[in-house]
Amino acid sequence: MDQTPPAPPRATSGQRVLLIVGGGIAAYKALELIRLLRKADVAVRVILTRGGAHFVTPLSLSALSEDRVYQDLWSLTDEAEMGHIELSRSADLVVVVPATADLMAKAACGLADDLASTTLLATDKPVLMAPAMNVRMWTHPATQRNLTTLKRDGVQFVGPDEGAMACGEFGFGRMAEPAAIFAAILAALGQSAAKPLHGRRALVTAGPTLEPLDPVRLLTNRSSGRQGYAIATALAELGAHVTLVSGPTALAAPAGVERIEVETALEMLAACQGALPADVAVLTAAVADWRPETVSAQKQKKAAGAAPAPIHLVENPDILATLSGPGPHRPTLVIGFAAETEQVEAHANAKLARKGCDWIVANDVTAPGVMGGGENEVMVIDHTGVERWTRATKAQVATRLAQRIADTLTPARYLTPAG
Repeated sequence: MDQTPPAPPRATSGQRVLLIVGGGIAAYKALELIRLLRKADVAVRVILTRGGAHFVTPLSLSALSEDRVYQDLWSLTDEAEMGHIELSRSADLVVVVPATADLMAKAACGLADDLASTTLLATDKPVLMAPAMNVRMWTHPATQRNLTTLKRDGVQFVGPDEGAMACGEFGFGRMAEPAAIFAAILAALGQSAAKPLHGRRALVTAGPTLEPLDPVRLLTNRSSGRQGYAIATALAELGAHVTLVSGPTALAAPAGVERIEVETALEMLAACQGALPADVAVLTAAVADWRPETVSAQKQKKAAGAAPAPIHLVENPDILATLSGPGPHRPTLVIGFAAETEQVEAHANAKLARKGCDWIVANDVTAPGVMGGGENEVMVIDHTGVERWTRATKAQVATRLAQRIADTLTPARYLTPAG
């Protein structure tokens, strides 16, 4: 049965994407991605791998892309009508969704034993991959070596995200959502101006601060920085120029984000002020309220039988209140975070009034999996009321918050004319 629609793809933009659909459960998201691309008048031609065909059908891909689907390197018909060399160079961008561990390994090693891998080897166009695999496969040294090789070869990546997976495990390896991949495709195609925060500047703080007692000991907290890093990523995906001022974390700098690394609260304040002016400041960092008045130049020794020396503390600067205060460089929107252990809403409302910021994002850090974990359950409080968001991954919370920021800063851009 011929499943090929007669009409070729139509793209008034003239831009074309060759989409390689790999063999993983995340392949179903390729259908939504194609819909987004076609709605944006980007033409899509699809290569479906043997593994991918176990998850999505050629008919579904063909119907949405409005073009035939290519599957077999050895198809005499396909090679006669459009050989794999021409296919590999017929688009402006090659996108791999999902980029499985197998496809990444083949591309990194230059293997060419099927249509997808041969196309990747033969193309002279930019390549964007959206990885998706089990967390242990993603963190395996072989996959990380392949990732390094592919990046060195010029391959661009979007994701993976952290979250629950079909296998029942949790961690990095979950494929980025179609909207995020779509935004990365538009950026790769030079359409970044279509993003709602294009031209906007964002300042994000994340992670803990460290306040030294001596060269060995310090005062700090349990913040992992994950929520702040996710927010920086989400804002960048919407087109913002993002400066991330980060305390010490184990996280890699998000793609397309300028990261400034600091340790103390004083350093963080200076870095934030240096990053102004900005349209929005999202202050997620867990900044120490106090620091030792003096820092010993030598490690303080314990004396047998002696009581510990008292630690005299002085108050750290209030970064949120400082950036919220009046002045020529006050961001249009200043958002603070409130990590609470009880009376969350009451304490958050009091903080909103006390600090002078525009929004407070509050959460209960005693909830399992929040402090240092991958999920969050927040309420967003402004001067009009409270929004309670259901528990979600920190990446999902970040995406929702970034969209709320975009809607607030540039609402007029998205009004649809009547009729």
